[in-house]
Amino acid sequence: MFSKKQYLLLFILSLIITIITSYKLIYYFKDISKSKEIIQSIERVSQDIDSNKELDVFVNPPVDETDSYYNYVNEPFLQVNFDDLIKQNEDTVAWINVLGTKIDYPVVQTQDNDFYLDHSFNKTQNIAGWVFGDFRNNFQSLNKNTIIYAHKMTNQSMFGSLPLLLDDDWFLDKEHHLIKTSTMKENMIWQIFSVYVIPKESYYITTHFKNDDDYKAFLETIKNRSIKDFGTSLDISDKILTLSTCKDYQGNRIAVHAKLIKKETR
Repeated sequence: MFSKKQYLLLFILSLIITIITSYKLIYYFKDISKSKEIIQSIERVSQDIDSNKELDVFVNPPVDETDSYYNYVNEPFLQVNFDDLIKQNEDTVAWINVLGTKIDYPVVQTQDNDFYLDHSFNKTQNIAGWVFGDFRNNFQSLNKNTIIYAHKMTNQSMFGSLPLLLDDDWFLDKEHHLIKTSTMKENMIWQIFSVYVIPKESYYITTHFKNDDDYKAFLETIKNRSIKDFGTSLDISDKILTLSTCKDYQGNRIAVHAKLIKKETR
């Protein structure tokens, strides 16, 4: 049996925990509301445009014309006016749209991978953070592996809708198998070839490789990890895009990989 003093201590402890939890919830929903306002303020900045056939470049087209690559060569590019975005945040480096999801955001990049974990597009502190590129990447010339991160928010903002790529309903609609990006110099289309869940690691977010054999092994590994078969061929001359977000509180990650198949220089 507890003594009156022990009951009192338990009551005080429970009260403190309740107050702290309530404060965190209020803080969380307040930040979510602010983040939603920022998202709404930059909506409709991106739009699909008919590609200029004279500027189109089909990147590493397979010899086999039955390859799924050719399902997407007529897909329109994403066009973005970066002038206003740069005025709002000079860290803006790209725009990303993942088909079949709610992911349609400007991408920012700074000197580390920490700042935008808890800062919004307007650089105010916010638990939702923002969509940001790995500081090791060059979004103008592109590395072998270009990486973009964001939180998996419960209201499906940021990368909160990325788990849809694990579902059969998303996968069975082949029109969803694309990611569109735009930078200040180029519009690009990427074909998804791998989606999976994995414990936290650094291998799939490797940006630089020692040699072609090292890169070939990397491509084979991340393709074989996929829980879906996209029927996509890969070559060491391919450049890829990786999206990464947390899956759960156990440290698991959702990883999505796509290869560049089409671009135009503006």
